[in-house]
Amino acid sequence: MTTGTAGTAWVRGADEVLLGFARALRASGVPVTQDRTRGFLAAVALVGADARGATRWAGRATLCASPDDLARFDQVFEAYFDGRDGLPRLRTSVRDPQPASLGLADREDGEDVEGEESDEVVRARASALEVLRHRDVATLDAWERSRLAAMFATLSLRPPVRRSARQQAWHRGDVDASRTLRRSLRHLGEPARIVRRRPRRRPRKVVLLIDVSGSMSAYADALLRLAHRYTSTGRHAGATVETFTIGTRLTHVTRALGVADAERAIVAAGETIPDWSGGTRLGESLKAFLDRWGQRGMCRGAVVVVFSDGWERGDPDLLREQVQRLRRLAHRVVWVNPHRGKPGYEPVQRGVVAVLPFCHDFVAGHSLASFAELTEVIARA
Repeated sequence: MTTGTAGTAWVRGADEVLLGFARALRASGVPVTQDRTRGFLAAVALVGADARGATRWAGRATLCASPDDLARFDQVFEAYFDGRDGLPRLRTSVRDPQPASLGLADREDGEDVEGEESDEVVRARASALEVLRHRDVATLDAWERSRLAAMFATLSLRPPVRRSARQQAWHRGDVDASRTLRRSLRHLGEPARIVRRRPRRRPRKVVLLIDVSGSMSAYADALLRLAHRYTSTGRHAGATVETFTIGTRLTHVTRALGVADAERAIVAAGETIPDWSGGTRLGESLKAFLDRWGQRGMCRGAVVVVFSDGWERGDPDLLREQVQRLRRLAHRVVWVNPHRGKPGYEPVQRGVVAVLPFCHDFVAGHSLASFAELTEVIARA
């Protein structure tokens, strides 16, 4: 052990023990490189060298290159640390990153007093952005809502696709007999490379029906922002995205959400919707949508997503009939309920009970994380 301050000697002692273990592991036949050794020291500095199990897992994750090395690692670990009275604490001279970037909390404030050993504990916590992704939208304050609005740009949206009747050249698939024959004739009948083809894939239509009644008013802003993201993404991908709001009446807000700027689009949609935070007439609104737009072709082969908690003030039998009618027209019906992802939720509302037998998917929609899962459901439809 080198001379110097007590703190310095303590750190070098920990380094020597762990480096000695790395050398012993290398001598046993495990290909331990210098990079892996440095990674091992950094990992132990994060988890705490005083925890034997944490040190073992840190070494398995950083020093082993294949499953065959794991058994040999365990044997060397038991033999090397057998009989030691715990492992010395390992400190790192590099401060932890900011929690917003990597999700690790900074170490305790204050410098070590020279000549004294310090019991530093690494405390890990989720980043503020990751916590916000899983928060219920209805519980956010104004500042958190503004941060969440900026995070909608991180959603990766892919429109669903369908097979087209047209064909395209492809390196696999069915043999394109006509093109293969023409290629052979251009070579005076000599055998030519076989040309293959597959059906083209075109974006499938997406129709969004957003409940803006009083029971859904806390989620309406976030849902409209999600619809705006789908509208802008669909425009670039060549997909058709139509958005309607339902409450006491039906409102077509696709043109309002077509504005490139999200904030201006939300304001324009708010000015267009006359029944914001009003009553809930889901059955009547769906009937108006199907009679005017859906039956005429908008729903045919489309993925229809309904955002509603299912609190129906009208006749639930009418709602059941219209959702059954919608299922016959659409390719897939997805019902998004913001209460679906909350602990203890049971689908007992009259509207939810009426529509569940005719929905292909019943998913949650209360947080940004649940919106990301919803986008995958729509993309795979």
